[in-house]
Amino acid sequence: MTQPATVSPPHSPHDSAQKVLRQEADAVLYMADNIPADFDAAVALILEKQALTQGRLVICGIGKSGHIGKKIAATLASTGTPSFFVHPAEASHGDLGMVMPSDICLLISNSGETSELSDMVAHCSRFSIPLIGISKKPQSTLMRAATLKLTIPDLPEACAIGMAPTTSTTLTLALGDALAVALMEQRSFQPENFRSYHPGGKLGARLSTVAQLMHDGDAVPTVPEDMVMADVILHMTASGFGIAGVINAQGRLTGVISDGDMRRNMDGLLTRSATEVATPAPITIAPDSLAGEALAVMNDRKITALFVVSADGMPVGILNIHDCLRAGVA
Repeated sequence: MTQPATVSPPHSPHDSAQKVLRQEADAVLYMADNIPADFDAAVALILEKQALTQGRLVICGIGKSGHIGKKIAATLASTGTPSFFVHPAEASHGDLGMVMPSDICLLISNSGETSELSDMVAHCSRFSIPLIGISKKPQSTLMRAATLKLTIPDLPEACAIGMAPTTSTTLTLALGDALAVALMEQRSFQPENFRSYHPGGKLGARLSTVAQLMHDGDAVPTVPEDMVMADVILHMTASGFGIAGVINAQGRLTGVISDGDMRRNMDGLLTRSATEVATPAPITIAPDSLAGEALAVMNDRKITALFVVSADGMPVGILNIHDCLRAGVA
């Protein structure tokens, strides 16, 4: 019996990957030069509405648009724009009650004719909820109903048969990222705000502030300038940091004594004063600095502890390199 001939695919996997990535990259670059006309207005609407009503940005879509919508909602929520995803089928069975008149809706449909979104569109119309549509069909049912239209370029899909959502979903995802970043920049969203929404894992650790990790109060090892070194050594031993901060009569940090300072001043060490042995103008850090910055300073200076000082030079804490490592800052 004759065996059927083996048909080789027209492209190698490597060639297919390059084709898809280049086609999608070209599509994103095209959209970068052709930002949807209502983009600025959408950003302004979201900022104004949320400032006035504390409303949320509700994302809705089904199928691949739904998966992209969930990611957009998550990115928005983590960057300062209150947002959540509602599945359109669940919305039609009670979850419409989650969408309030104070909210804004962002509906995603590549064709703009997704029937499952009809109840959400009607709900927005009934309660005068602003509706932002994302679609590649500006004259579609969704876009005609939308308050603002974010029209993505109508470009060929990158799949071999030109039907599977590939280019269109990439464009929608990129547009969602652009919207989230534009909103966070307009809000002057800062790293400390970002950490509030990302407290866990390595990202949360890297965004910890010095104030959150430092030892403060009585744990800060400080000694007066005129204290004799015999007493300073006892104080350093009790503190467990291997370092002591020297403070003047006003309480400001004027120097630091480390093991190295003591070794360099062994001659008559016990009878010397703290200020005679200390290294003046020590390296310090502010309490609102990121812990990652403090760790970088310690690694660069080859030291194991940093005094934390206020704007007026008062020591308010001490941070040890092991505190950073235990917190996952690396």
